Amino acid sequence: MNKTLVAEIISVGTELLLGEIIDTNAAFLAGKMRDRGIFVYRKSTVGDNMVRLTAAIKEALQRADLVVIGGGLGPTDDDMTREAIAQVAGAEPYLDEALLENLRLMFAARGRSMPDGNQKQAWLIKDAIALTNPVGTAAGWYVSLAEKVIVALPGPPHELKKMWHEQVEPRLPVSDQHIYHRTIHTSGIGESDLAARISQFTRLESPGIGTYARNSGVDVRVAAVAPTMAQARAVVDPVIMEIEAILSPWIFGYDDETLVSAIMKLLLKAGQTFSCMESVTGGELAAEITDCPGISACFAGSLTAYSNSIKIQAGVAEELIREHGAVSEPVVLAMAQAARKMFKTDWALATTGVAGPDPLEGKMPGTAWIAVAGPSLEWSQLVDWPGTRQMVKNRICRSIFQSFFKLLKEEKAR
Repeated sequence: MNKTLVAEIISVGTELLLGEIIDTNAAFLAGKMRDRGIFVYRKSTVGDNMVRLTAAIKEALQRADLVVIGGGLGPTDDDMTREAIAQVAGAEPYLDEALLENLRLMFAARGRSMPDGNQKQAWLIKDAIALTNPVGTAAGWYVSLAEKVIVALPGPPHELKKMWHEQVEPRLPVSDQHIYHRTIHTSGIGESDLAARISQFTRLESPGIGTYARNSGVDVRVAAVAPTMAQARAVVDPVIMEIEAILSPWIFGYDDETLVSAIMKLLLKAGQTFSCMESVTGGELAAEITDCPGISACFAGSLTAYSNSIKIQAGVAEELIREHGAVSEPVVLAMAQAARKMFKTDWALATTGVAGPDPLEGKMPGTAWIAVAGPSLEWSQLVDWPGTRQMVKNRICRSIFQSFFKLLKEEKAR
C-alpha cells in the first residue's frame, strides 16, 4: 500500500565541514525526492568519524522512512559509510566476488593494477543490493531494513547523479502524496517590498508560499501537496495567476529559467543580437551568458579588455581614458559602442571599474561603471558596493543583466 514518505539526507565528509567543498549533492537529492512526493525533513553533514556517522544514521532511521547518504564510499580508511551502515544493520560485511571482478576489470581497462585497499569497495551486507557504478570505482548500496530504506551513494556528483537516475529511482517506494510547485523569478524589486505586496497569499496554509533572495533577484515559490498531481496543481495555478497580476512588472521567468535565458527570449523575438566588452568583471559576464543553452543564436562574443591598451585597440579613444580615467561613464559608454561595432551586434554590454583596493587608481573597493548601448539608446550606471572582489564582480554582473532585461522590455513596449 502506498504511503507518505519522509526522508533525510546525510552528507559525509570532513572536507564539507571544513568548507573545502560545497555540498551540491544534497540540493540535487532534495529536488529529486521532492519531485517524487517524498518529503525531506532534515539534512545533516557528518565528518569522517565512525561514532558520529553511526549515530547520525540511527537517529535518522528513527524519524525517516528513507535515509540517503552521499559520500564516504571511497577505498581509504577515512571512508566509513559502509562500516557505519553495517553496524547499524547489525550485519557483517563480506567480499562480493562479482563486485570485486568488476573492480579488477575497471582497473585493467585503465592499464592499472588494483590496490588491495580498493577491495572494501566490493563489500556487501545481506540486506543490501549493490548499485553498480559505471563511471567510478565506488559501488552504492540499497539497504532494506524492515520498512526502512538506506541508500548509500558515492560523493562525486557525476557518479551520484547517474546512480540516482538509473538505479535508485526505479527502486524507491511510491508515495501517496504528490508535490506540485512553481517558482516565479523577479528582478528589480526588494524582498521586503515583494513580500508586502503578496502578503495576503503568504499567510495561506495551502498552497505554501515562500520568498527568498538570489543573485538574480527575488524568487517566489508556490507549492501544494495532494493525493494526485492534478489536485495539487489545481491549488497552485490560481494563486500563481493572482501573484502574476501583482508582480508582472518585475517577473522575468519561472522554474529553471534564468535572467540570461529571459534576455535571450526577448532578443530572439526581436531578431536582435548582443555582445560584451568587459574590464572589471574579467570575463564573468561572458561565462554566465554562455552557460545558457541556445544563447549562440543571439550572442556574438565578448572581449575582456582589462588593460587600457586593449581598450584603446578595441576602439576606445585614448584621450577619453586620459581625460576621464578608465573607470568613468564616458569610457564605459565608449566600450559598449566599440563592442557593438567590433561584433556587429544590435546591443552591447560593458563594464569597467575596480573590484578591490587599487592604490594606483585611488579607488575604493567596488567602484564600477556599467553600460548598455542599443540601436537607439545609451544607458549607464555607477555601481558602488563594498565587499570582496568576487562579491563585487557578482553584483556588477547581476546589475547589468537586470538593467539590460528592463531596457529590452521597455524597448519592446514602445
